[in-house]
Amino acid sequence: MRKARFWSVSMLIPALLLAVVGCSSGTNGSPQGNSNGGSQGSGQKITIEYWHVNSNDWGGNEVKKIIDTFNETNENIQVVGKYIPNQYQGVIQQAQAAIAGGHPPDVAMMGYNYLSYVNGNLPYTPIMEVAAMDKEEPNFIQDNFLPNIVELSKADDGTIVGLSYGLSNPVLYYNADMLKEVGWDPDSPPKTWEEVMELSEKVRDQTGNYGLYIQEPPDNWAQYALVKSNGGDWQEGDGGNRKVVVDSPEVVEVYQMMGDMVKNKLAFHAKQEEGQQAFGNGKIAMLYTTIGRMKGIQEQSNFDLRTTTSPTFGNKPRSIPAGGNSLVVFTKDPDKQKAAWEFIKYLQSPEALTRWVEGTGYLPPREGVAEDPNGLKPFLESNPLMKAAIEQKDSTVQWANFPGENGLQAEQALIDARDQILNGTSSAQDAMTKAAERIRELLK
Repeated sequence: MRKARFWSVSMLIPALLLAVVGCSSGTNGSPQGNSNGGSQGSGQKITIEYWHVNSNDWGGNEVKKIIDTFNETNENIQVVGKYIPNQYQGVIQQAQAAIAGGHPPDVAMMGYNYLSYVNGNLPYTPIMEVAAMDKEEPNFIQDNFLPNIVELSKADDGTIVGLSYGLSNPVLYYNADMLKEVGWDPDSPPKTWEEVMELSEKVRDQTGNYGLYIQEPPDNWAQYALVKSNGGDWQEGDGGNRKVVVDSPEVVEVYQMMGDMVKNKLAFHAKQEEGQQAFGNGKIAMLYTTIGRMKGIQEQSNFDLRTTTSPTFGNKPRSIPAGGNSLVVFTKDPDKQKAAWEFIKYLQSPEALTRWVEGTGYLPPREGVAEDPNGLKPFLESNPLMKAAIEQKDSTVQWANFPGENGLQAEQALIDARDQILNGTSSAQDAMTKAAERIRELLK
C-alpha cells in the first residue's frame, strides 16, 4: 500500500477553528455498477459510491441536496450516496466487510479516531496521491487548507490518510426555560462540571427531570473531552514509547462522576438518538454533544435553546478533541479515483460547504469560507448557537487514535468500560483498570 507524508504533526492545534471559523441520502437504490470495477472507458458516465453517516436528523437532507446538485452539473460522473448507520464505527465495520468482498466504497467518511487503523489495515489510497492526479489544480489541498486542518487526517505514522471534512467540537446545549424554572440564571450557564452537577440536582429535585445527557454514540469522543479537560488521556508518549493510561486517577475520576450522576438520576443514560430526543422534548436540561448536530437539535427543541462552551474541571484548562471526519478514497480504479477526487473537491467548494454548515452546524475546514460575506460569514455571525464552538477554537486538540491491527478492539474496550460504569455493574476504578489491562495486551 502506497502512503504519502505531509506536514509535521502537533498534538495541539490552537488555530484549528480560527481561520476556518459527526441520513438517508435519498438514494437508497443499488449503485449503478460495480463500486470497484474496472475503468468504464472514455466518454461513459462513471458511477461512484459515497458512504456517509448523516441520518435525516443529522444533515441527511443536505447531503442529498449536495449529491443531487453535483450530479446535475456533471455529465460524466454519477454519485450514489449511501447512509451507514452506527456512525463511524458502522462505516469502518461495513468497509472492512465490503473490502473483503471486493466491493469497497469509492469514497467514505472516516472518523478521525479510526484513521490510524485505516492506515495500517485497509487498502486505501492516500489523499495526496489522489490529489496529485489533478492536472488543473495539483496544489488544491496546499492552496486551500491550513496545515493544522490537514493534520487532523494524519495517522500515527504521519501519513495523511484523507482530506479533513467534518469539523466540530463539543458544546453544552441547554434549555434556558428550564433553568429559569429552577431559579438558575440562563444568562450565566454552568461553567464547570461542578456547576453542572449543582444545576442537575436542582432540576431533579424541582422538576423530576434529568439535568444532563452526555452523548453515547459508538465511540468515546465526548468522554475524551472530559478526560482531557481533567488532565488525563488514553495514552502518553510517542511511537514505541506509548504508555496506556486509561486507568489514571484523572480518567477514573471522570468516569466515576458520570456513573454517579446516572446512579443518582442527575444524568440520563441512553443511546444518542434517545438522549437527543428526550432533551428536545424538555425532559433533560442540558445536552453535551457536538456542534455538528446543531441543526437537528434546533429543529427538535420547542423552547429557548442556547449553547455554552464545554465546562471545565475547576481551574483546569479546557482541552477538547476536534470531532468529525475525513474523506478517504478506497477505489483502486484510476478513473474512479479521478471521479472521487472531483466529488471531494465539490464537497469542499464554498457552495457545498455553505449548505453543509448551515444544514448541520459543522464548521468549514476550507480556509476563507467562514469569512466570505457572500457565503458563511453572515450565518456564523448571526447564529448565537455557533458562538460557543467558535470561542473554543484555542482549546481544541487532536482526537486520540489507537494504532495497530487491534486498534478497533482497544476502542471497544473503552466503550465496554463506559457502559459497565453507566449501567452500574462496575465501579469506575475496576472498569478502567480492566480496560487498561485489555488495551495494553491488545497493543503489544
